[in-house]
Amino acid sequence: MTGFTINGRKVDVAAEPDTPLLWVIREHLKLTGTKFGCGIAQCGACTVHIDGEATRSCITKISTVAGKQVTTIEGLSPNSSHPLQKAWVAEQVPQCGYCQSGQIMTAATLLKKSAHPSREEIVKHMDGNICRCGTYPGIIRAIQRAGKETPAQTAAVTPVSATVEASKGGAK
Repeated sequence: MTGFTINGRKVDVAAEPDTPLLWVIREHLKLTGTKFGCGIAQCGACTVHIDGEATRSCITKISTVAGKQVTTIEGLSPNSSHPLQKAWVAEQVPQCGYCQSGQIMTAATLLKKSAHPSREEIVKHMDGNICRCGTYPGIIRAIQRAGKETPAQTAAVTPVSATVEASKGGAK
């Protein structure tokens, strides 16, 4: 059993220690926003946050997240209200949408470090996140738009389950 917190909820998962975190997220926990792209950490579709850092979940062994905080796209905000999610819609970024959760999760770590990144900083930080549809100009615009939100809003990650539990009058 590997115990960790995902999107504010403590879980214990029965999986082999070398099972990729991506498969635990998708198959065991049924959170399907994180996508499988390449399986070798080259495309970024599987990006999640582990203790606040963007991490490729396809090559991260479940044993390495024991006791840690994992955030997926489902946990970025309780109702898709994170400034990046709103900016993605406003800029009409997605075409097929497959890579977009990984793109957003990577961008969130950039905005946490720099609320108003330059175009060059965005391009450098996002390098390695592949969009087969080529929506890179829209991605850059969306990150710039989200950066105009207050830094506290941009950096904040409120796990969905914690928000739901708090609204019910208690947290687990």
